[in-house]
Amino acid sequence: MSQIDSTREHLLETYRKKAKHYDLTSRFYPVPGYPQRGQRRRAAQALGLRPGDSVVEIACGTGLNFSLIEQAIGPEGRLVGVDLTDAMLAQAQHRIETNGWSNISLVQSDAAEFDFPTEVDAILSTYALTHLPECGDVIAHGAAALSRGGRWAVLDLKVPDNAPRRLAQFGTALGRRFGSIDEWIARRPWEGIRAAMRDNLDDLSWTELFFGTAFLAAGSAGSRTIGEPPPTGVDLPPGS
Repeated sequence: MSQIDSTREHLLETYRKKAKHYDLTSRFYPVPGYPQRGQRRRAAQALGLRPGDSVVEIACGTGLNFSLIEQAIGPEGRLVGVDLTDAMLAQAQHRIETNGWSNISLVQSDAAEFDFPTEVDAILSTYALTHLPECGDVIAHGAAALSRGGRWAVLDLKVPDNAPRRLAQFGTALGRRFGSIDEWIARRPWEGIRAAMRDNLDDLSWTELFFGTAFLAAGSAGSRTIGEPPPTGVDLPPGS
């Protein structure tokens, strides 16, 4: 079994076990008191959504972001929630039915294999993409599907810059029980996400959150050909 297949199977097993109580336990992710809800709100706002917009949420889980998106797009908008885990999607479906939302569809798929609908207005992923070895490919595939001016926003965890290694391992291990923390730190997936967004999107922003333990990256589909390097000197703004 390849490393990618092994990671996929581990994620499936982990989140099938967590699904039933995920809404409760996520309040303590990555550690008790972490401002996750506020960060999710900022990520949704970074999409600049308007009534009637179409949105794809990658790794939507139980749908914790659905209400934020629904408030912005209204009943005339459209939301597609994508997740690898059937048990998480079952909880998301329950949330949809409880709230009476009729404009949300769910798709079970690996994010790296998902066939994005064309001309979508926005794509969101929160606390998920750094799990995936192919995170850069997911960014590129999504960017190619965006309508002109469409927005891609990614919220996720990272290791604070210049943090002592032992402190970084301890802090991130609390929220990274799905796999090897040493592998995650060594791979530094947030850098791959940053590079992929730089290469495939315009109007780029990179904001570091909560002492550098998380980041919010956002960009827009512009006139550049997907994969074409940005103009000389253009890069993601420094973290704030």
